[in-house]
Amino acid sequence: MDLNLSSKIFVVTGGAKGIGEAISIALAEEGAHVAIVGRNMDDNLAAVEKIVAAGGHARAFQAELSHADACRRVTSEIMAQYGQIDGLVNNAGANDGVGLENGSPEAFMESLGRNLVHYYLMAHYALPGLKESKGAIVNITSKTAETGQGGTSGYAAANGGRNALTREWAVELLPYGIRVNAVAVAECYTPLYERWIKTLPDPEVALERISNQIPLGHRMTTPHEIACMVAFLLSEKSSHTTGQIIYVDGGYTHLDRAI
Repeated sequence: MDLNLSSKIFVVTGGAKGIGEAISIALAEEGAHVAIVGRNMDDNLAAVEKIVAAGGHARAFQAELSHADACRRVTSEIMAQYGQIDGLVNNAGANDGVGLENGSPEAFMESLGRNLVHYYLMAHYALPGLKESKGAIVNITSKTAETGQGGTSGYAAANGGRNALTREWAVELLPYGIRVNAVAVAECYTPLYERWIKTLPDPEVALERISNQIPLGHRMTTPHEIACMVAFLLSEKSSHTTGQIIYVDGGYTHLDRAI
């Protein structure tokens, strides 16, 4: 399907690795220009090099997203480079294991900064550009907001906030024609997930056990499957879809995992 994204400008936070990289690649394959934003410039440049080598268009921008000044600066830089922003993908973050029992109030607040606050900051500073383009926002979120996980209060709370902001912004931005949706991830096999699996006593057994709990196909979701949904939600093919949290998870969150 041609999503008609050619020459559109999309900002992807954390767009150099894992799900973010898959989103950047998918958008570039549709002809879009991708502004990859993250704290590690070497990673950003490596992702850009890969996209350009495949014939796509991307540029790297460095920002520590937990800092409001950095979010303001990087959105200004993107507008200066491109003159427009057609869509924002809030993706950066990590399941950092800040729990109730093993955490601290300070660590909890830091986790919210790493995983939630910059979603607001990037949307706030990108808003003038999005108003001009009648663009779209896609927030990447996690099943932890609904299912819980244990030992990750900060990340779970951040994802609950991401879901709430998705619906709040969908209402607030209706007058501007800006659509806001979220894609919720459950068990997606990324390099980060692979590193975590390898820390367990028997990684192969653990991976098989988790995969067997995923109803559709008893397999992990791929980053590419997440990316395809994001590209669709950014496109005019989803022109009457807003305020939705879409679970690309093989039914893991809402279907009986014993199926």
